[in-house]
Amino acid sequence: MLYFLSRRFVFAIFALIGATLITFVLSRMAGDPRYLYAQEGGYGITPERWESLGVEMGLDKPVVWQYTVWLGNILKGNWQDSLLDRKDVLDKILNRLPATLKIGLLSYIFAGVIGIPLGVLSAVKRGSVWDFFGRGFALFGQALPVFWLGIVLILVFSVWLRWLPTGTLGESGNNPKYFVLPTITLGWIAAASYLRLVRSAMLEVLDSEFIKLARAKGVSSTKVIWKHGFRNALIAPLTFSSLLLTAFITGAVVTETIFSIPGLGRLAFEAISNNDFPIMVGVVLVFTFMYVGMNFITDILYAYIDPRIRYA
Repeated sequence: MLYFLSRRFVFAIFALIGATLITFVLSRMAGDPRYLYAQEGGYGITPERWESLGVEMGLDKPVVWQYTVWLGNILKGNWQDSLLDRKDVLDKILNRLPATLKIGLLSYIFAGVIGIPLGVLSAVKRGSVWDFFGRGFALFGQALPVFWLGIVLILVFSVWLRWLPTGTLGESGNNPKYFVLPTITLGWIAAASYLRLVRSAMLEVLDSEFIKLARAKGVSSTKVIWKHGFRNALIAPLTFSSLLLTAFITGAVVTETIFSIPGLGRLAFEAISNNDFPIMVGVVLVFTFMYVGMNFITDILYAYIDPRIRYA
């Protein structure tokens, strides 16, 4: 068990370092950040100022050296300043993080509450109207693009019916009505994926011999479905569930852009548009840490759920 977790921990560290290194190099290949200063006021900058900016930003050093210096500053808590407004990167990330966490958590709950019960119902009522409804929901749920769904929801519920705001958390960031449309938009595809995974896993378990034996012994249907069936079908949904929350937090760029939500996704989009690589790399570092951390937690849960994995 200790060897398994130690090996996974080492892999997590290498994954974190590798992801940040690749992202850092690619951000520098996207363009010279000094052009941001050249565009200020529309007058450009002098060659002397251009060279001094390069020395100030460390652009006169090799990329590997720049990455080493940047990583050392990160470990010290110095995340550098944004090239656009000269504000601290860590402060900007922390200011945007709450909005993204709220949308991610609500979408996570929405996907689980809708997808898991429908998946169980579809498997238990195989071949019935409920099963066809569930499979249809899964098909259309995974086929609808996020940006299209978000725009349609805004058109119907904000423009036509005027029930919900069109976007942006505004001054009332804790008002539930601001979270309804973004939550549905972000969680719809995940709910459909939940349904498919749970249905497939439940069908496999319900056809097992021990389920037939339990029914032959007169065990109640509720106990067979939830204690013997659902409990043994948890591995696939658990894998999806453990990574889903992180995926919502890191993959909310489109949703936050559509609804003008001031979150991390929108911050990343703005940084990429402006070639603001300190923010780009900082946001990716946060996203990567979330993914690697959640993967590590998933490995630990696997080891406790299935003892065979402890010796893998």
